[in-house]
Amino acid sequence: MPADTADARPLAEPMPAEAVAPLIRGVAVVRQLTEAGGMLSLSGLERATGLARSTVDRITATLARMGYVRLDGRDAILTPRIMELGNAYLAALRLPSLLDARADALADELDESVSLAVADRDGIRFIHQATRRRAMSLSFRIGDLLPAERTAPGPLFATEWTEREWRRWRERRAADPTDTGFPALPVRSSPGPDFERSAVQARQNGYALDDQLIEPGLVAVSVPVRDPRTGTIACVASVVSHTSRHTAEDLRNSLLPRLRSAVRTMEEDLREASQGEPVAAPSGLATWTGASKQELGREFVESLARGLTVLTAFGEGRAELTLTEVAQATGLARATARRALITYEHLGLVTPSGDRRFALTPRVLSLGFPPLSRTTLPDLALPHLTALASRIHESASLAILVGGDIQYTARVATSRVMSVNIAVGTRFPAYATALGRVLLADAERPDPGELRALTPRTLTGPAALAAALEVVRSQGYALVDEELEAGLRSIAVPVRDRTGRVVAALNTATHVTGRTVEQYVRDILPALTATASAIEADVRVAGRFTRLSAS
Repeated sequence: MPADTADARPLAEPMPAEAVAPLIRGVAVVRQLTEAGGMLSLSGLERATGLARSTVDRITATLARMGYVRLDGRDAILTPRIMELGNAYLAALRLPSLLDARADALADELDESVSLAVADRDGIRFIHQATRRRAMSLSFRIGDLLPAERTAPGPLFATEWTEREWRRWRERRAADPTDTGFPALPVRSSPGPDFERSAVQARQNGYALDDQLIEPGLVAVSVPVRDPRTGTIACVASVVSHTSRHTAEDLRNSLLPRLRSAVRTMEEDLREASQGEPVAAPSGLATWTGASKQELGREFVESLARGLTVLTAFGEGRAELTLTEVAQATGLARATARRALITYEHLGLVTPSGDRRFALTPRVLSLGFPPLSRTTLPDLALPHLTALASRIHESASLAILVGGDIQYTARVATSRVMSVNIAVGTRFPAYATALGRVLLADAERPDPGELRALTPRTLTGPAALAAALEVVRSQGYALVDEELEAGLRSIAVPVRDRTGRVVAALNTATHVTGRTVEQYVRDILPALTATASAIEADVRVAGRFTRLSAS
């Protein structure tokens, strides 16, 4: 049985004559990488997909060209760039942007995890998670698919199922009684309660409970958030806890009233949300594919690249697009765009929405989003640091500001005889380092702490430090010469998030005898700046709908 029964089912149906076979194969590769946690060997992909090795090689080479995959030896690794596919769905949906602050506030108030989920056929997918950091905490990720019958949101969504949808659910349960097709879950050990009865109770009560249906100890209570225009369920909000803190009955008695109040506020937010002006899609999204085909030849599967680009035509203000609008956004011929949409409809990634329009489905989140939705800034930066260190033959590091200190969160060292030996987690006074000055320069009220002389060259006067920080702001980088340690020179640049706020600093350090200051800036700063820009590009994608931890 395929690793994801719900996602794989459309592949068992007859393929439409106009479907794009290379696109279907490419989607299968991305899904297998997703289910493997984001990394799989090329031979592993060959076994998992049943595709020929030459086909796997061409598909992964194409995905690497798109920036969706990084090839590291014999392994294919998903990169944050692939999250732009899931971002297109979440932006078009709008619910995370409209409701995430309410969910986060409720999680803070209750000190429990809060999630938002949408229906995906006979399952559910999470679109937002506000989790608590505990030894025992919620491990589900945005985009994870769960069977409806093992969740609190499931019975609520089932209250709106048609007989056809109930039949599909029964067929799936008969084909996969232990839920092996849901890799985010432990295998089912018992049949569980009567789900159809649970749906009836959910309709009567207006809420639903999960009393350890997923695994022992995990409990949840859910309430539907209804679309004020249609009255149908837009998403479901859940409070999730552990029996060491709350029983299911306790959730219902003590936390359900607060959850209902928060949901009423969410529904009011939806009611008051402006439809907004339609946002024009960027044009010519796929025009670059022709040049890649010319350069890479047979190794580049242009029909796959074009097809994946079709998904990014959707987004905020572009929840529903006509064939003409998709063709205009991508720069593809109408016939090419049409075949891609037919393929996606076959795969369950796109659905007709009436009036000859198409919309993305939650299944788009199965394309790489879950394993990357909890990536951290150090994880994201590490491949870029590795490339930088290899290019400049010097160490490369990432650090954040912790009080008046910097703390190293990622680092790639060189193998030179004389090199800077610093471990991840090391802290130094911010005022005496290039990394620290970049971070202090962006702080609203920089507090460098006590200014002590660490070497004869350390700046210890508040006025001198303030002037140095002003120079950093104006020139966009910091260079510190022998202020932290005799003989040590370092240059650093900022790493900014989507809002322009500096969230980390990137640096390299060397011995002062290697180059003059002028040579060091000339030779190193461009590579450092380019690396920071590459990290920032990943931050913009990965941090759009997820919380990107800085450490």
